[in-house]
Amino acid sequence: MSGPLNGLRVLDLSRVMAGPWCTQILADMGAEVIKIERPGLGDDTRHWGPPWWQGEGEQAPQSAYYLSANRGKHSVTVDIARPEGQALLHELAAQCDIVVENFKTGGLVDKRLDYVSLSAINPALIYCSVTGFGQTGPMARMAGYDYLIQAQAGLMSITGVPDGLPGAGPQRVGMAVADLTTGMNAAVAILGALHHRHQTGEGQHIDMALLDVQVSWLANQALNYFCSDTPPKRTGEYHPNLVPYQPFPTANGEKVIIAIGNDGQFRRFCNAVGIAPVADDPRFVTNPQRVKHREALVALISDVTRGFESTALTTLLQSISVPCGPIQDIAQVFEDEQVKARGMKIDVPGKAGSVPGVANPIKYSKTALSYTKAPPALGEDTRDVLTRLLGKSDEAVRRLQEKGVV
Repeated sequence: MSGPLNGLRVLDLSRVMAGPWCTQILADMGAEVIKIERPGLGDDTRHWGPPWWQGEGEQAPQSAYYLSANRGKHSVTVDIARPEGQALLHELAAQCDIVVENFKTGGLVDKRLDYVSLSAINPALIYCSVTGFGQTGPMARMAGYDYLIQAQAGLMSITGVPDGLPGAGPQRVGMAVADLTTGMNAAVAILGALHHRHQTGEGQHIDMALLDVQVSWLANQALNYFCSDTPPKRTGEYHPNLVPYQPFPTANGEKVIIAIGNDGQFRRFCNAVGIAPVADDPRFVTNPQRVKHREALVALISDVTRGFESTALTTLLQSISVPCGPIQDIAQVFEDEQVKARGMKIDVPGKAGSVPGVANPIKYSKTALSYTKAPPALGEDTRDVLTRLLGKSDEAVRRLQEKGVV
């Protein structure tokens, strides 16, 4: 393994998306991640298909969903409901730097796999709990799912077509953003805890809640509310604080995004598309004025952009550093020359052939990330981990398998 976290070992007790997204980030950065799964079943997302990836040989097909969040990991099957399985995880925790779990609050106490139990074995352990609502509060013991969190944390209230227009209503974002942002924040939190441990030798417990993360990601919209006492509403295509900052129609029946962030860009835009006097119109000179007179300006610009083909308009505006671009589907994204140049589609070698994936966006100048292990088949690393790390003999592993512990 290579990468900045080379030499660290992670015990991954998580499944589905938020926790596995965190541990995949750590694996991409070079950590050894040992993914603990239920014998015979594994991570729930192994069954979340179609679509499936078949690969080569006789290996069972794997769901695209599972593949998206589990590269670089070692799959070890252990029945954590059994005392023998718990004992194995205690042995592993003693040799790990980090534990990540996303059971319901309190769900691992009776299995002696909670922070108190494992930190008694390994005081330097960094233990990250990922839950829907956190370790405290009236909803602490409730299960939380991305869709629910998007609704409760206000994201859906500002996403979708505005009231009064066809198709109006709150909408879910097309990705599991609460899960993904929580996984990313969990990785950040773990890196902070590692630095603290480097200075003090102390491990600690990290309490990550999907609700907290999604509320924190309201960002400028939360401050819009704090500063106005008016809850932001759905604005559909346009931005509540910037104009013009939305899709505009073109001559070939498509739309392109024009995202102007300052007055200088606006003036260059007006000059380029042949409406230079508009930049001096008192209604549009500054962004606050443009926000105030949004409807008039959008109508004016739409009339102009309809005279340009999409590619011609995009090329023109990009040439003068005015942000503009196409609205692409996912197939088009991976044919985009800039996406190709950044190496965002990868193929990861595995036992059943190369598995496609999306690259980690982190690009270091000194400790480059590498992708050397495809998402594992269920339990493919059980024997290796138990013999290599815990010193179990082949006979001992066989007995555990016969008893259904692994």
